[in-house]
Amino acid sequence: MDGEINQRLEKIEAVLDTWLPAAPDSGWASRVFPGLAPEFLKDLILPCRDLLSRGGKRWRPLLMTLVCETLGGGDAALPLSPLVEFCHNASLIHDDIEDNSDQRRGGPAVHLVYGTDAAINSGSFFYFLPLACVEAWDVPAERKAQVLEVWGQYMRRLHLGQSMDIHWHRDFDSLPDPEAYYTMCGLKTGCLARLAAVLGVLAAFPEAGGRAPRTGEAAERLGAAAEKLGVGFQILDDVKNLRTGLPGKKRGDDVVEGKKSLPVLLYLHGGDRAESGQRRALVKRCFNRARAGGVMVPEVEELIGALEAAGVLEKALTQGHTLIREAAEVFAAPSIAGLHTEEEGRRLLAGLVGLIS
Repeated sequence: MDGEINQRLEKIEAVLDTWLPAAPDSGWASRVFPGLAPEFLKDLILPCRDLLSRGGKRWRPLLMTLVCETLGGGDAALPLSPLVEFCHNASLIHDDIEDNSDQRRGGPAVHLVYGTDAAINSGSFFYFLPLACVEAWDVPAERKAQVLEVWGQYMRRLHLGQSMDIHWHRDFDSLPDPEAYYTMCGLKTGCLARLAAVLGVLAAFPEAGGRAPRTGEAAERLGAAAEKLGVGFQILDDVKNLRTGLPGKKRGDDVVEGKKSLPVLLYLHGGDRAESGQRRALVKRCFNRARAGGVMVPEVEELIGALEAAGVLEKALTQGHTLIREAAEVFAAPSIAGLHTEEEGRRLLAGLVGLIS
């Protein structure tokens, strides 16, 4: 299965390289900037290219292409890979600036390498670059318009989720409950996964333009499952950050950022009234000390130890795996909204879920 997954990832990588080349030539420039001969292309795309070249799982465009393949569409979704992968990477560039992060994917955060001004500009360009691939997509104008409409909806949702997250970590006393966390995470993290699944469905059914009732129902069901997959993935990442650290990130840097992840919220909302007050005081003190002194201050380990002792890390881990399992059950169905699904695609989707979890 790894070989089959890798074959598809190689195709995705080739599309990404086409739209974000290491050395842009005149052909690329004319597609992205028609009628112009822009200078400073290297300055514009180098920060984006740097981050993309550091790796990443690419599971979102892989999910999109496998959904399309599972519904009998073959590689039809492949040209749309930048719509999910470039936007994901753009969000990382901006997120690191907003969180004052110093590392990403094993290297310095992009804004520390190229400057905050260049990183903001290149990150924004990274969001809009995929529109050029839609313009070049060899399909009728109606299908392009439909994809652009869907893309715009999900980009707005993505930024709303980020706004919620920023508000919560700026104001410690703003204490969302776990359900509000799921809403935020569904917008900030899950919506790109949902977008990937929806685009996969739309690409698989060109004749109906994705608007037939059964196609719309399939997009809703697969999109909802993909969102669960994205949220589950985020929860697992939150737990890993606190237990072992993530590749390219420092263990406990979520504490430095004052991130109200699911384990922290479960901890703050747990216990009786007196204990709840003690927990709030502990988290606030540890967040403040970590923000001032960095990831090496003892309060980082103190908070992680308190979360572990309270059992909330394990509880969050269980919840993340539950969401991923529920998503996998939808992907494994022999038919979705009355539409037949291909066995090979279902098998590869199961492999993708296994890679994530």
